[in-house]
Amino acid sequence: MDKLQAVKGMNDILPPESARWEWLEGKLRGLMARYGYQNVRTPIVEPTALFVRGLGEVTDIVEKEMYSFVDAMNGDQLSLRPENTAGVVRATIEHALLHEGGRRLYYMGPMFRHERPQKGRYRQFHQIGAEALGFAGPDVDAELILMCRALWRELGLVEARDLRLEINSLGQPHERRAHRAALVAHFEAHHDLLDDDSRRRLHTNPLRILDSKNPALQPLIEAAPKLVDHLGDESRAHFDALRALLDAAGLEYRLNPRLVRGLDYYNLTVFEWVTERLGAQGTVCGGGRYDPLIEQLGGKPAPAVGWALGVERLLLLLAEAGVAPAAVPPRAFAVLGAADVLPRALPAIEALRAAGVSVLMHAAGKDGYGGMKAQFRRADASGAAWALIFGADELARGVVALKPLRARAGEPTGVQVERPLADAASWAHELLDDNPRL
Repeated sequence: MDKLQAVKGMNDILPPESARWEWLEGKLRGLMARYGYQNVRTPIVEPTALFVRGLGEVTDIVEKEMYSFVDAMNGDQLSLRPENTAGVVRATIEHALLHEGGRRLYYMGPMFRHERPQKGRYRQFHQIGAEALGFAGPDVDAELILMCRALWRELGLVEARDLRLEINSLGQPHERRAHRAALVAHFEAHHDLLDDDSRRRLHTNPLRILDSKNPALQPLIEAAPKLVDHLGDESRAHFDALRALLDAAGLEYRLNPRLVRGLDYYNLTVFEWVTERLGAQGTVCGGGRYDPLIEQLGGKPAPAVGWALGVERLLLLLAEAGVAPAAVPPRAFAVLGAADVLPRALPAIEALRAAGVSVLMHAAGKDGYGGMKAQFRRADASGAAWALIFGADELARGVVALKPLRARAGEPTGVQVERPLADAASWAHELLDDNPRL
């Protein structure tokens, strides 16, 4: 029988790699709590129309990358979510989350796009995102950007070396329409220089031509009309206020007039955190303001702004930058003298776990528990700070022996002591102490 394997581009995340994911997710949860963002969890499967209306019919995602299918039960057109901002907005509208004012939300989870898998870019990938809905001012734009900086610092990334911030303003729809007309005129005048992809986008989404990575097009793109020249007073004031807040916070950034992002729903502020460490996959986190989207998806008009980061890409950056979370070993390893001691040892082990001590219990093989020497080797290899010795002699006296396995540099390993078996919770704190006085 053929061996079954995961779908290409959809990867298993196994220990010890999964511990890095948990570490990163824990950092994000703590960060979101400090900024007052609450968790929201939306379905992986959504109506296809949500993304067609939300992202735009002529975006690459909708045209080429979505996993879409017909529900066999009722004929509904459904898709695996390729991103989650549209889903969060749909949930906000459906459950009237803005009825009592703005909401700060965040999400974590898998997204799906049918594209060629490559390092840091997969068909099932994971995003963490923050969305602030119902807030119109540049202060929340700045808050979200500064939240990213706080994350980089907490993760041990150095902004100037590992990441840089690029910002731009897309203005409002009527300003983009004027810019769009100027772009079309510019590129039509040089139609023979365009590649096939740019010619296809010329009359559907010319702004995406500015995002082209084709080296031959770069001089033509550099000479194209700039959106900043079409911004009105209100759009300029919003962008200037954002810049003033970032300056006041001491955050360096680069103005990038070609930064457009890839989705139709953005307006005003757009930004990306980019790195040189990952080659072509340089964008680690991106976002911006998307004020039209709530109304576009059927809700009452309300402003919104947010960002999303790619988990796989961020973990790659951390590895490239030499930042790695320390492995968290068990605090204690239970050494069992024989199978018949387990009924008496197990209540104490469970009491320690209930008191917050992580205990890895040696498990019997087909030939039993094996010798004590072999178990001590496993205890040492586990990285545990303590060995809990449940031998026949100890149990006969109603005690368990605590043997320190680790010592601080220049100090001898502590002496082995005994503690009462029946009252493990009363001495559990000793196992959590990094500097025990036994």
